[in-house]
Amino acid sequence: MSVLSRFAAFTNRHPVVRGMISYATIWPTSCIIQQTIAGKSIDNYDWMQALRFSLYGGLFTAPTLYAWVRVATMVWPKTNLKTGVTKAVVEQMTYGPAALACFFFGMSLMEGKSVEHATEELKMKFLPSYKVGVCFWPVLQTINFCFVPEKNRVPYVSVCSLVWCCFLAYMHQLEVKKQTELSILNEKLLQN
Repeated sequence: MSVLSRFAAFTNRHPVVRGMISYATIWPTSCIIQQTIAGKSIDNYDWMQALRFSLYGGLFTAPTLYAWVRVATMVWPKTNLKTGVTKAVVEQMTYGPAALACFFFGMSLMEGKSVEHATEELKMKFLPSYKVGVCFWPVLQTINFCFVPEKNRVPYVSVCSLVWCCFLAYMHQLEVKKQTELSILNEKLLQN
């Protein structure tokens, strides 16, 4: 048995691992895409930020999403449109806000910021991000719950999160960009 077939057999027995690998790969890719859109290049990418996205996506988001998908499948085992919409709406009202709050708070803490700063960032960015998520996730999750086999639901969501995570990286960087601009302005004022 080859290494690849053993790995495939392992991820079939432990589907959470498949999701963790997907998120640990796709989330830092999204971070790099967002940095590229913001004008950075390989010479000045924030590789530590990409690493934080990888760790957060692989070690927190994937397992929590896997648990949510398992619970949703146990509560609503059917795979029809009505059930898919129900799961998507319930997710948007329960898991979605919790995941978003954990993202902004957790990423701030991973950057070494204080709890007060993380709380302030969460307050500032949660509602605008949630409004976008309400338009984005229910459609994709309805497709997921209706047509994607359970063992592939977390990887499917991780692929969808390539776009979502680019948005989250943008939202997360908003403050950093503002602080940088303020620092430059302060330096100019001090020089005059």
